[in-house]
Amino acid sequence: MNKILVTGSNGLLGQKITDLALADNSIDLIATSRGENRHPVKSGYRYVDLDIIDRQRLRATVAEYRPDVIINTAAMTNVDACEHDPEGCRKLNVEAVASLVELCETYGIHLIHLSTDFIFDGKEGPYAEDAEPNPLSLYGQSKWDAEKIILQSSCKWTILRTILVYGIVADMSRSNIVLWAKGALEKGQPLNVVNDQWRMPTLAEDLAQACLLAATQRAEGIFHISGKDLFAIHELVAAVADFWGLDKSLIREVSSSTLSQAAPRPARTGFILDKARSVLGYNPHSFQEGLELVDQQLRRQ
Repeated sequence: MNKILVTGSNGLLGQKITDLALADNSIDLIATSRGENRHPVKSGYRYVDLDIIDRQRLRATVAEYRPDVIINTAAMTNVDACEHDPEGCRKLNVEAVASLVELCETYGIHLIHLSTDFIFDGKEGPYAEDAEPNPLSLYGQSKWDAEKIILQSSCKWTILRTILVYGIVADMSRSNIVLWAKGALEKGQPLNVVNDQWRMPTLAEDLAQACLLAATQRAEGIFHISGKDLFAIHELVAAVADFWGLDKSLIREVSSSTLSQAAPRPARTGFILDKARSVLGYNPHSFQEGLELVDQQLRRQ
């Protein structure tokens, strides 16, 4: 059995990891997140109410369960919120990671940590794993600072960087670009969408699969995990409109500079996936296939 503890299990990625773990008899799952368990299935694993900022509770939880692997999905990921609350961003994205690293070193635990394309400045995407980080925002800096702590640690570790995760679960704490675009267009709301940023959107199921591939193989190092299709953001939203037969005339292309967002965004990210494919056996869905899966799940709700 692989005993795997997941932080942030109430989030989109966390719930998808729970889904996959429940379907795998070789995984003994300890799901942890703040507050009550939001996953619709409550049996077949253990759930712990845990805020990883609380070092004492984090230490007690890890000491009690002694997992083989910790998958850290907990993070402050709202890029503008990080600019407005740098202290909160640092506590969750950096200091809590330092606590996890310390515990993994103490107990011989393999740490799998989720990071982001926002550690890059977006001048030379798509990026390979050895590209030089140069974050533009406090969010990106916090994630790069956490990576540096892990890189210098003595525990076994894996860093999975990802891009613009989308998907649907029964109890969502926040939206994502696909659901946002679909919801607004269905209501006939005009959308201002940037035409000068490029991303490779990642299906949550694909990212969850990568987490468990890394966990079960004990793969070490940095891996880039995303979808296979590179879009300008306005193209991505247009693809959502096309898929659900919605009115594309509501989509207005704008420059990033017109949005007055608190945090600057990298222009062109995207990942080279060769390492993840060859080492982990990672094989992501196309964006079209991802939308089909989301549609099937929406119909079942």
